[in-house]
Amino acid sequence: MIHINFNPNLDITLDAELLVNAGLTTIQEVDPDRETEITLVISDDALIKDLNRQFRKMDSVTDVLSFPSNEIDLDTGKPYLGDIIISYPQALQQADQAGHPVETELQLLTIHGMLHLLGFDHANEEEKKEMWAIQAKILGKLGLADIKILDGQE
Repeated sequence: MIHINFNPNLDITLDAELLVNAGLTTIQEVDPDRETEITLVISDDALIKDLNRQFRKMDSVTDVLSFPSNEIDLDTGKPYLGDIIISYPQALQQADQAGHPVETELQLLTIHGMLHLLGFDHANEEEKKEMWAIQAKILGKLGLADIKILDGQE
């Protein structure tokens, strides 16, 4: 199950099911038998900058952060895969630059964050090629195969 939390200070009108579907489609593509719990937080630049500084030693805003976990959810007994934090202002800006709706950008960032939770990375060209190929396949399954992904976008 994917739990979504929206920062109450942000004015967001969004069908959360789009993000749940993006996350579930990612799990189905990578590990279809996995049962897991995930938290997805749509927040502001201040939170993501603070987390980026605290956990990655980078004093800057980014679009998405993933925090893997190997715990068991005490309420459900299912493995807890981790947390994904998305900066809504960054998603808005990137959607505008790429020329697609913010909902599309949030789906892309959800997929990207999920892939990180599932063990994928893009620290070198080989890893990036593999991760981007899976990401493209999932986008295609969601009907988003033709979206523009900004160069250097994480």
